[in-house]
Amino acid sequence: MHTSLAPLTPAQFRRAFPVLDEAPHFASCSQGALSDHLAHTMQRMTASLIDAQAPWGAWVGKVEEYRSHAGRFFDVDSENIAVLSCASEAAFQVVSSLDWSTSRNRLVTSDLEFPSVGNVWRAQSQGIDVVNVAGIEAALHADSWIPLIDERTKLVSIPLVSYINGTRPETERIIAHARSVGALVFVDAYQAAGILPFSATQLDCDFLVSGNLKYMLGLPGIAMLYVRDCKNVERSAGLTGWFGRVNPFAFDAAGVDYPENARRFEMGTHPIPSAYAGVAGFEMLEQIDAQQAWSHVVSLRDRLAEELSSQGYAIDFPEDAVHRGPQVALVTDEPDALAARLAEHRIGTSPRGSRLRLSFHAYSNEQDVDRLVAALAELR
Repeated sequence: MHTSLAPLTPAQFRRAFPVLDEAPHFASCSQGALSDHLAHTMQRMTASLIDAQAPWGAWVGKVEEYRSHAGRFFDVDSENIAVLSCASEAAFQVVSSLDWSTSRNRLVTSDLEFPSVGNVWRAQSQGIDVVNVAGIEAALHADSWIPLIDERTKLVSIPLVSYINGTRPETERIIAHARSVGALVFVDAYQAAGILPFSATQLDCDFLVSGNLKYMLGLPGIAMLYVRDCKNVERSAGLTGWFGRVNPFAFDAAGVDYPENARRFEMGTHPIPSAYAGVAGFEMLEQIDAQQAWSHVVSLRDRLAEELSSQGYAIDFPEDAVHRGPQVALVTDEPDALAARLAEHRIGTSPRGSRLRLSFHAYSNEQDVDRLVAALAELR
């Protein structure tokens, strides 16, 4: 894909998403908008099957290309990236690679956790003491976590941005305390990666998961797991397969060896179509300046929050800007019904629980906010 030497402005970036002029998209927290580049990439992938049936060399190469993009994007060595299918797989591979039979058997999570991860923690039968930081508001503050994280804690699991309302907990303070007592840290960056600037290296976490379905502008079916220390794992992960071997193409069903990199966490055949889509998403994101895009989102987000408040809507939106992420959550008795009525105006949103989540990306603009505010005023 051709990329400009200078980063694209948000207005320039938006041109790659022509559908947005007719259908504003406030649902990036659930599914990123479709770019022309992604659509063309998938067309080329399926067309290639006509000339080269089962092109394994190209498929494996695309997965490695995806791995390389992920390493650069998260500011880590690509050898520390495992390519999986979803966040649940990543969580299971992590929890099953740890020894929970010692006195250090506590896992600290919170009400901010997405079920895809939280369900995995609680479904294990290894004697894990799962301790929960209760309260969506309370879990934003490190002081709610610190008393629960001590020398009994093996793993702390925290989202960089919560799926519930787009809020941001005090991740850095929580990680620093976990480090001070020897606990490992798992970060779920699925609701942050692609719009909130960050570095896995600077976060100083042990594990980090994300995927390309949402702000990373790909399709479902692929996820990346960063593992800081791939060599000194306590035990082998609970799932494996031929791509978890030192040499997958040795086709040795009896030999179960593990590479000394993140591939040891991988399993069977990778999700090839989603890898193509994932690379396309990375290529789109590499065209923008992350800090500029985030500033653009912050401006739109704060304006929408002000507009909704002035209309009398209840919103779940932190007073402290430090805790604000890329969305505004509108609180209503019938979010699904409101989302359906907005869809009649060709405005995409994402209802969850008692909230209608309204998220922004670099491709969002002021006219999108105008249309949403006008539609909500009409509906009200």
